[in-house]
Amino acid sequence: MPSPLFADHPSAQPPARDTVEALITQARRLRGGLDAVRESSANDDATIDPQLRWQRALCDLAVHHLDDVGGHLDQLREGLPPEETDGAAYAGPLAPPAEEEPPRGSLLSRVGSAEWNLLTDEVSWSGELFTILGREPSDGPLTLDELPSLVFAEDQQHLATMVTDCLVDGRPIDGEFRVVRPDARVRTVHMTGEPVLDADGSTACMWTVLRDVSELRRSERAVRESRDSLQRRRHAARTEHRLAVELQEAVLPPWRGPLRFPQGGPVALDLAGHYLPAATSALIGGDWFDALPLPDTTTLLSVGDLTGHGASATSGMAMVLGALRGMAVAGHRPGPLMGFLNQLLDSAAQPALGSAVCCRFDPATRELEWAQAGHPAPLLFRGGTGRALDPPEGVLLGATPNATYGQRTERLTPGDLLVLHTDGLLSRRTHGPDAAHEAAERLLGLAPRFTAARDAQECVRLAVEEFDGAVREDDACLLIARVS
Repeated sequence: MPSPLFADHPSAQPPARDTVEALITQARRLRGGLDAVRESSANDDATIDPQLRWQRALCDLAVHHLDDVGGHLDQLREGLPPEETDGAAYAGPLAPPAEEEPPRGSLLSRVGSAEWNLLTDEVSWSGELFTILGREPSDGPLTLDELPSLVFAEDQQHLATMVTDCLVDGRPIDGEFRVVRPDARVRTVHMTGEPVLDADGSTACMWTVLRDVSELRRSERAVRESRDSLQRRRHAARTEHRLAVELQEAVLPPWRGPLRFPQGGPVALDLAGHYLPAATSALIGGDWFDALPLPDTTTLLSVGDLTGHGASATSGMAMVLGALRGMAVAGHRPGPLMGFLNQLLDSAAQPALGSAVCCRFDPATRELEWAQAGHPAPLLFRGGTGRALDPPEGVLLGATPNATYGQRTERLTPGDLLVLHTDGLLSRRTHGPDAAHEAAERLLGLAPRFTAARDAQECVRLAVEEFDGAVREDDACLLIARVS
């Protein structure tokens, strides 16, 4: 192949063989490490997780680049002259080794060369270029006028501009275009080259190196698409998280304590509540706590949890809590009220399961009526000790159509402390009833400190400190009421 531009340009010195061997070793080591990374994630389901698809696409792209680097280094090593021995000088290139058929998809099968002589109209193509463009060598190479017949119509003008700039203005060629082979396969070809000038400075011929970069561009496109998909999913997740936070803040009580219901009566409840987020801020669930003064001077207390996370769980919580408040204001007692909530969830457009405890405190009699739906029972603290109330019958909300819910009554005395909580207080190393039981036991262990506390707000602080070190997988709520 002619040297670029003028033959009197000084040529670069060939690199030392040891240097090339070291680079080849490093490239192979990198390739082996990349294969290990790919194999370690081979069992992951990348069809579901956009981030895994993006990582897999990046690995594939890196494989193509490393394969190309390795191929170039191998060619560089094969082209190096043998090392000189003492007293011997380099006497020119050795006879070329017998050609071997490169493996399908190797670098050698993806790089070809061509030369168009403008003085003699001769055209020379390497065998690899015939393979890249899908032509039989017996059909002969194409002239510069015939080459566009293989090129996509949209890319023909780009090719014509590159060739004209090279032949007329002496500019190097560096660009890509798509070709349609005779077998109808589409390939992307990257062409680089320069004009070869005669003694008068006129263009005598044009030489080029053409490389099939179809697989490389496909891998780059996969990286872009998977990255865009991941970014869209993250944007959607951030948007959903923001909506969930806004909806939760709009629905949960604006107060955290202290609060007193009913106000001005001889017997009242000193109230305080707290929301404990999950360790991962994105996991906003359907937990709630609520206290509401009712028209008949009684007070509604409730805590609950809907399955799921995100905007759907928060919107479901808003629906349930709104229905609970409305039915309580209408005068429904806790047991029947739970039955109505069960029907609501069972018939909802997006079915969900939920647990809840609902209490109605009458300051005139100091009686607490309560019902539960698959939820941890309230904890009652009296005289420095605590116990869980005996739960009435009640299954999870939305689990069984037409379920019935029992109701219990507990008479409270001044100084009693009532703790309602959801089941996400622990780190969930234990699950189900064991987790709820462990959380209740730890709360009951705070009985002496609750007794010494000044008010419900201080009791909430003590409970939050007790579970502060837990890496929660779910959010949780606390509601504490002290009879004054």
